[in-house]
Amino acid sequence: MTVAGEQSTRQSAVNQPAARLNIADRLAQMAARYPDKPAVIVAQKRRSRFVATTFRDLADNVDRLAAGLAAAGIRDGVRTILMVKPGADFFALTFALFKTEAVPVLIDPGMGRRSLVRCLAEIEAEAFIGIPIAHVARKLFRGAFRSIRIAVTVGRRWLWGGLRLAHLRSERSDAYAGSATGADDLAAILFTSGSTGPAKGACYTHGIFNAQVDYLQSHYGFSADDVDVATFPLFALFDAALGVTAVIPDMDASRPARADPAKIVAAIRESGATHMFGSPALLNNLARFAIANGGRLDSLRRVITAGAPVAPRMLEKLRQVLADEADIFTPYGATEALPVASIESREILQETAARTAEGAGICVGRPLDGMDVRIIAIDDGPIPEWSSSLCLPAGQIGEIVVNGPVVTREYFRRPAATTAAKIRDGDAIWHRMGDVGYLDDRGRLWFCGRKAHRVVTERGTLFTIPCEAVFNRHPRVRRTALVGVGDAGRQQPVLCVEPEERPDARQRQQLTRELQDLGRSAENTRSIETILFHRSFPVDVRHNAKINREALAGWAERQSR
Repeated sequence: MTVAGEQSTRQSAVNQPAARLNIADRLAQMAARYPDKPAVIVAQKRRSRFVATTFRDLADNVDRLAAGLAAAGIRDGVRTILMVKPGADFFALTFALFKTEAVPVLIDPGMGRRSLVRCLAEIEAEAFIGIPIAHVARKLFRGAFRSIRIAVTVGRRWLWGGLRLAHLRSERSDAYAGSATGADDLAAILFTSGSTGPAKGACYTHGIFNAQVDYLQSHYGFSADDVDVATFPLFALFDAALGVTAVIPDMDASRPARADPAKIVAAIRESGATHMFGSPALLNNLARFAIANGGRLDSLRRVITAGAPVAPRMLEKLRQVLADEADIFTPYGATEALPVASIESREILQETAARTAEGAGICVGRPLDGMDVRIIAIDDGPIPEWSSSLCLPAGQIGEIVVNGPVVTREYFRRPAATTAAKIRDGDAIWHRMGDVGYLDDRGRLWFCGRKAHRVVTERGTLFTIPCEAVFNRHPRVRRTALVGVGDAGRQQPVLCVEPEERPDARQRQQLTRELQDLGRSAENTRSIETILFHRSFPVDVRHNAKINREALAGWAERQSR
């Protein structure tokens, strides 16, 4: 071929439209395959009935909304705060924003007013779509939302003006065709829960979302036959991309631990649900309720729980109410990288739980295909460049770092946080999970707690999960939390205890002695002598299950004065 021919070929390739990779296309594909299948079924509060939206109707609504959003200027990278309750409108708006190449900003409203306002202010969004109460908050905190130029109300609009969702739907019935979205194009900003440090906006691309859908399909076996009782709205969005029916139960999704288990059971039974994703706190309450009321959940073939370490005794209770062939998976990951590894309950109960009780940490399974997990020496400072010399041998506790197709590359407008959490490896990125753990000789990952929660004493470093497991064996203990009081390097280890039942003074003294004896029985807990009792541990806002050890450490320090 001549040089001129080579140039002509390259120029032709440049002029070719880029291959489209938009996560919204997954929904369109499912609607074409299963038009009459229910996509979203929503429990109507106080009416004891469910209202269904088919895949055809959902996809049509997405196209009409996309056309209306684009006409209103919500397209092509416009950051759009979305504060809508779980339901058909939430699904339709999210996928419509994907389709117009706008960037939805998804944030947990349960994180508290101050954190919520701070997070939304730093985004400097141009558009705001929300229910009336969300717009009331927007008007009350005008300074945080001064960048908003387009407002859309889902529901009744009061005195703030702007558009209404009902008026936004276009009359056009043809499919909305956006521009060619690439794998690396920004798709959404998802905020971390802020349970261990300030909440940060993780930048998700269309490629990451598509990789997550592929993992759910290939590793967990999701199919169009599945019906999912969706107790976590963000996870439920994957249902539409998988052809799975999402059932939205009557509950406050921002407070899963307070969900009425009777309503969850009703949703499972009435829909014939085959799948469920739930926080450990929600599933623990569900299992207790089902056992107490002699109920079984035989239609469920798969349960996934994440967001906090899962106690083996919770898995045992849940298995009692499920069919023998049902699977319970506990994937490991974070907002910035999910899923990373996974393990099924049988392997936990038959093999790893015994080692967990002895202080070995919690086994979170083997890395998924394509995910690379390494353990590096603990370092509280940034690591700008990757080197294999950072890695520790199998069995040694260190910092968990991951690389793969679901790893986010940066935080939105948080360069310091990005520098602290990411390690560059050529064009690739290693994400520092902020967790400590180790890999065993079979390639399984063991979780030993958050890096920031380790207790550094004059006699050595204590890791939370291995130490707490020793004390959690006591039958009168619901859970424990190890915290450090004092300056790092000279911290005093303090064990905070949440008992199953509130003890009186005599019972407290007896329980303290028994726990101290348990501590002396294991090498890694012999230095823990101070024990404090707490009525109810503070927990994270997203899953209501992850212990807020920062708050407990402050409480323990005040108690120790």
